[in-house]
Amino acid sequence: MYVTVDRDLPAPGRRALRAVPATVFALGAVSLVTDVSSEMVTAVLPLYLALTLGLTPLQLGLADALSFGVTAVLRPIGGRISDRWRAKPVAVFGYALSAAAKVGVLLAGAAIGPLAAAIVADRTGKGLRTAPRDAMIAAAVPAERQGTAFGVHRAMDTLGALLGPLAALAVLAATGGAYRAVFGVSFCVAVFGVGVLLLHVRDSPQRTEAPGPMWAILRDRSLRRICLAAAGLGLFTVSDFFVYLLLQRSGAVPIHYFPLLPLGTAAIYLLFAVPLGKLADTRRVRVLLGGHLALVAATLLLAGTPSAAVALVGVLALHGLFYAATDGVLMALAAPQLPADGRTTGLALIQTVQAAARFVSSLAVGALWTAWGERTALLVMAVGLVGAIAGAARVLR
Repeated sequence: MYVTVDRDLPAPGRRALRAVPATVFALGAVSLVTDVSSEMVTAVLPLYLALTLGLTPLQLGLADALSFGVTAVLRPIGGRISDRWRAKPVAVFGYALSAAAKVGVLLAGAAIGPLAAAIVADRTGKGLRTAPRDAMIAAAVPAERQGTAFGVHRAMDTLGALLGPLAALAVLAATGGAYRAVFGVSFCVAVFGVGVLLLHVRDSPQRTEAPGPMWAILRDRSLRRICLAAAGLGLFTVSDFFVYLLLQRSGAVPIHYFPLLPLGTAAIYLLFAVPLGKLADTRRVRVLLGGHLALVAATLLLAGTPSAAVALVGVLALHGLFYAATDGVLMALAAPQLPADGRTTGLALIQTVQAAARFVSSLAVGALWTAWGERTALLVMAVGLVGAIAGAARVLR
């Protein structure tokens, strides 16, 4: 089943969207709604942790790393269950668990232990659902159109990321700055996303035969190469958590506008996700590495001393380009090279390697910032990422 496309769109846009199945749009709608919920929390959490709870830079790094570490452990489990059973039930459970975690954040208040447990639950849900969702997208379209399909999905996902901070700001304005109100509204939106998934996303066909053993999937040379490249690049990727926090600390934006920072990234991502996804149908490695070069530029700009306006516009624009050129492109690069009976497991392994590398990255940024200052931390990450890009270019050649 394919969607009907508005005839007022330009001809190339109509042709690109007509080639995208309804399953992709339905999953995009689920991600859009879920991202509104997630970004409402993400938009206020760094300030909540830094100002309300008074966490140090090293503690902030540990909190950020925790989210990557949990997903790294659980993604292969979600992928393996999906390959042995079906993708949709695993995805539903993951989305539902993340929704329930919003209640945990709401009830935790300023207690560090319960708050950490809620973050772990949220990341557990994300770890379980991501690979099954991407596998359903990959199964819905031919290999030559997967860049476009992932670009469309990520564009819809990013629209949710664009709306989430606005919703958080509106809730804070209406409640006089009550963070807990943001967490409560976020939970309601997340529940709606689970309903969309249950009612409007078709499941992939049930497996007629069991997938091969895990060791057989790990022997795939293409998978190992992509995992190696993803690990190297992830080790030197500065997370959103630090990008936005350092932008605010630089004086580029008043503290009460902090929840709006992700909007700049999301707007550029939304603008370029589909065009770069379409370009990635023929130049996936170049687009992927070009996106990481944009992150190098953003990191250097953040480490420099430009005017507040230049820092704000430049960093957010480059940050958005980074995501538009990398997020769905990595999955589009990997999916056609993996066997159908082990595709979800393979995608999960790549995501696991990437999440584990970013776990180390967040710890490193927090430790470097604590020991030698934020500028040194950013310069080390930028130099390391240049080396990782060169290595990935060789590995993926």
